[in-house]
Amino acid sequence: MKKRFLFLSFLCVILNFAQSPYITITVAKDGSGDFTTIQSAINSIRDLGPAEALIKIKSGIYNEKVVIPSSKHRITIEGENKDNTIITNDDFSGKPNPLTNEKLNTFNSYTFLVAGDNIKISNLTIKNSSCNQGQAVALHVEGDRFVMKNSKILGCQDTLYTATDHSRQYYENCYIEGTTDFIFGQATVVFKNCEVKSLANSYITAAATSRDNPYGFVFIDCHLTAKEGVSKVYLGRPWRPFAKTVFINTTMESHILPKGWNPWKGDKMFPDKEKTTFYAEFGSKGNGSNPDKRVEWSHQLSKKELKNYTIKKIFQKANNWIP
Repeated sequence: MKKRFLFLSFLCVILNFAQSPYITITVAKDGSGDFTTIQSAINSIRDLGPAEALIKIKSGIYNEKVVIPSSKHRITIEGENKDNTIITNDDFSGKPNPLTNEKLNTFNSYTFLVAGDNIKISNLTIKNSSCNQGQAVALHVEGDRFVMKNSKILGCQDTLYTATDHSRQYYENCYIEGTTDFIFGQATVVFKNCEVKSLANSYITAAATSRDNPYGFVFIDCHLTAKEGVSKVYLGRPWRPFAKTVFINTTMESHILPKGWNPWKGDKMFPDKEKTTFYAEFGSKGNGSNPDKRVEWSHQLSKKELKNYTIKKIFQKANNWIP
């Protein structure tokens, strides 16, 4: 009877674990957690599993190239402290890949790749330490319904790649820095209360929005800052013809050029992109806000047009999503 009772108790524990809404995993470099690397923790999660997984990362510098594949979803990654929990790598476009002897390119130079859907990240830093050697992505996101809060994304050229047309991404209270086109891609993205810092005279955004997508990059209540000595920065230039980027109630320091936007002349594959882009602002503040001096093919939104830029409307596609 006693053995039967113990067996039934053990079975109940197993069933409860299997049905638990959360699986919690801890990563610690010192061995005090379940895993010592972030990638091994991700690998341990069941593909397309029914439960949500929470990965807690203790403070430390994790020298890793991390991938969340498309077969993994509903994962929350939570650092202990954004200043002391750092994931870093130094790959860049043109660097030889030791596994294949082929050279890396922009799209696989990432430190952290998110291909799965419903991924959340908070309280950590993702860094590509390679600088001035070519494109070097820190964070590459192509999954849908991605959320990042209270985190840092550090790099130089092409720091944040918001990839794929179907992807919806939301960044809140984040710090993003870089040199050239350091926020780029095809996704629909909202940046809320973020600091965006330019480390060189160049371009902040390079959207590649599709013709049929009504939204590209939308910055709301953000702050555009610059490294000392940086004084000639454009809000963006179009990577592809129908690029869309909008700044709403954003504070812009004096490093932002009065023209605001650049047409990316000289692109033989996609000439005259300024004829099809949609670049706009509403309520820009600071020394870098010069609505009367912006290029004539950009826009200043009216209050009526502003009503189209709610989180609900921006992220509404085949299925509604409010992060």
